[in-house]
Amino acid sequence: MAKSSPKPSPARKWISVAAATVLLLLSYALILLPFLAGPDEGGAAFGASLGVGLALVPLVFVVAAFVSQNDRAALSIAKASGLWLLVTWPIAYFDIVTGLVAGFGAGGTVAFRAEQGQTWRRRAVAIALVTIYTYVIVRVSPVAGLFGGAVLPFVAIAFADEFGNRRRVQQED
Repeated sequence: MAKSSPKPSPARKWISVAAATVLLLLSYALILLPFLAGPDEGGAAFGASLGVGLALVPLVFVVAAFVSQNDRAALSIAKASGLWLLVTWPIAYFDIVTGLVAGFGAGGTVAFRAEQGQTWRRRAVAIALVTIYTYVIVRVSPVAGLFGGAVLPFVAIAFADEFGNRRRVQQED
């Protein structure tokens, strides 16, 4: 059995969230561009935009897994990419922004390193709340909703982990 690597520092964890969020923002924007422009405006450039955006999705999870020092990075990248497909496409059929938020969040729950004693449930609840929040805010203020949808999924995972760590420390005391 492989020896697990030491727990990364909190700074390393937030660096992994920031780096993966930058790539998420790029992928998210390139995927949304053809859907937000009109049918008369795009042409072949929007097909290329969609293709590059979809190609960046696995790279987002590669950065999340390796920078966060996930012990099973290769397996978690494959799981995260598959989970992204399974979650994004059915939801995106009804609302593309909400589908992307849910998909990136679901993939992030698998790609980022989970510390000892953490479960996926807290992360899943955080992603569900961010997805609902994005759905509502896109209808109220579309610009804020589009930006929040790109920034919030991985930040919510990190906050859910921090909340779990604090709860565990309180229970130990």
